[in-house]
Amino acid sequence: MAWWKAWMEQEGVTVKGSPHFNPDPDAEILYKAMKGIGEWPSTALPLEGWGFSCCVPTGTNEQAIIDVLTKRSNAQRQQISKSFKAQFGKDLTETLKSELSGKFERLIVALMYPPYRYEAKELHDAMQGSRDDVSGFVDPGLALQDAQDLYEAGEKIHGTDEMKFITILCTRSATHLMRVKCTRNLHSYFAERLHYAMKGAGTLDGTLIRNIVSRSEIDLNLIKSQFKKMYGKTLSSMIMDDTSGDYKNALLSLVGSDPDP
Repeated sequence: MAWWKAWMEQEGVTVKGSPHFNPDPDAEILYKAMKGIGEWPSTALPLEGWGFSCCVPTGTNEQAIIDVLTKRSNAQRQQISKSFKAQFGKDLTETLKSELSGKFERLIVALMYPPYRYEAKELHDAMQGSRDDVSGFVDPGLALQDAQDLYEAGEKIHGTDEMKFITILCTRSATHLMRVKCTRNLHSYFAERLHYAMKGAGTLDGTLIRNIVSRSEIDLNLIKSQFKKMYGKTLSSMIMDDTSGDYKNALLSLVGSDPDP
């Protein structure tokens, strides 16, 4: 199967959105979760004689935010954002920024970007040197063409068009050739990037967030299967070992269940 068809395979998607979607109640849940005006079950012991815990107003309810935003498709999140603005007169992304912090904020805010804006932001950050795996700008169209040319110069014909290989491999940058690798062996490439983000003493959170957010509605299930084949452990188990708190819970919600043994 061609790589571009694999992108669209439903089996590869970990975030499919809500089948009975209505943005208005979701926006209200988020508003209450961030303003402490909703009533959420208390973690206190049950009240004597009643058999249940009282419900009390709390501060920011991070789990409610995770439950809504990691279980909706990007298109649905954009509708929630519009409803939030219409109902409460506030920008949802800016409100999330004001209520959350750290790596959890970074992940949740990444989910709120439309895909094309998120890619543009990441390219801008890369050129400004603010990404944790700076790779510079690569023309994705040229990378795609080079991948096709290499295929036609090698696998597609009997023998090899050596001049085509020499031209591409000797005149393109290392960053560009990495993108070509991504194009030709997609799931292995992203499995490598995710493992790279977590294999050392620290976690490259920008790499981890970017790859999980960008692939969750495309082929993350297929990447997870490849990850397990390549490294003998599941992606979720590595996330559990390398992250913590609400950040970990949100990542695991996006990643979904482990592939079958």
